Amino acid sequence: MKHLRPEDYSVVWIAPLPIEARAAILMLDNEHAGNFPVGPGDDYVFHAGDMCGHNIAIATLPFGQEYGTGSAAALASQAKKFFPNFRFGLLVGVAAGIPDLQSTPPRDIRLGDVLVGTGSVDRSAVLAYDLGRDKGEQGQIELLRHGHIQAETESILSSAIGRIMIAKFPYESELFLQYYNAMKDKRHSVGTFADPGQEQDKLYQDAEENPVARQPRPETERTRVWYGSIGSGDKLVMNAKKRDELRDKYGIIGLEMEAAGTMNRMRVGIIRGACDYADGRKNDDWQPYAAAMAAAYAKAVLSTIPPTSDRTDKRRNKHKTRDRSESDDDDDDDDDVRQKKRRRGNSTGRITIFKGKGNQNVGSGGISIGGGQYIG
Repeated sequence: MKHLRPEDYSVVWIAPLPIEARAAILMLDNEHAGNFPVGPGDDYVFHAGDMCGHNIAIATLPFGQEYGTGSAAALASQAKKFFPNFRFGLLVGVAAGIPDLQSTPPRDIRLGDVLVGTGSVDRSAVLAYDLGRDKGEQGQIELLRHGHIQAETESILSSAIGRIMIAKFPYESELFLQYYNAMKDKRHSVGTFADPGQEQDKLYQDAEENPVARQPRPETERTRVWYGSIGSGDKLVMNAKKRDELRDKYGIIGLEMEAAGTMNRMRVGIIRGACDYADGRKNDDWQPYAAAMAAAYAKAVLSTIPPTSDRTDKRRNKHKTRDRSESDDDDDDDDDVRQKKRRRGNSTGRITIFKGKGNQNVGSGGISIGGGQYIG
């Protein structure tokens, strides 16, 4: 089996769940055969391939391992250390979407929409909603640093996300639906990544038996991208009242369980597909479609970032040119020094140049043997 070189891979794509990892692998332009070398202390096996010119390592949690911020932090920490030329990372997968139909304009998040973690002046891309001190007052928690994760998404990723938003909002799907369409019929363990259908997308308010009335979107506007803070914690929220409380208090657009741990180890871009509404009717039916949509958007982000090799070649050529120039300058400087020494020797008598053959006595007895030697 061929051994892959960790130093050849600069992008780490973290997909904690198996369905997320499967979607990531199917997004690759080419899957790289072989294995990375492992040794004592290496707990993870990485998938490898390339996408949009980038060599990518896909990192996922071991089968059966519990998920959450702690597991994600351990995975991100080891992945960052394993790849010495690591440039940036992506956290791509599913999350609960949190609509706010009362806001202006309404935030009408639908299942399959893409949620992108972005910060602002007063808000971080990730909010750790359950990290803090229990005040003992009806379960209230005083969040550490108000829940805001201090680490920020790498600038190159934020720039790429901003470019997509500025150029295409609200029609970003025009950039990434091509990637989804190319893999939607591919298989995973229990089916394909096909759209379950808008008629199956039902939003319930707290304690209501009937779903909220929402008109189906036109097919040309089927998928939207939403930007804002995403809540992250170790508790799986399956309660519409709790969901809405978190939304109203912190302004978050989604809930998931890995970003808070990952961001403290690796400054990733957070891209999630909405697969449920964090209520009591949560199920996994929408996970494949949502995971595929998130992976398609992530590929669109990578397509806007020049691969490392192109930039490296330019830098190397620039350094080579500069080195040659500096070498020529050094040669000129050496010639100047030698000329000055000759002039100084002739004018002061401190340095004498002998030419010819044999032994020659000069002044106080300095000796030159052979031609062209300098005697002080």
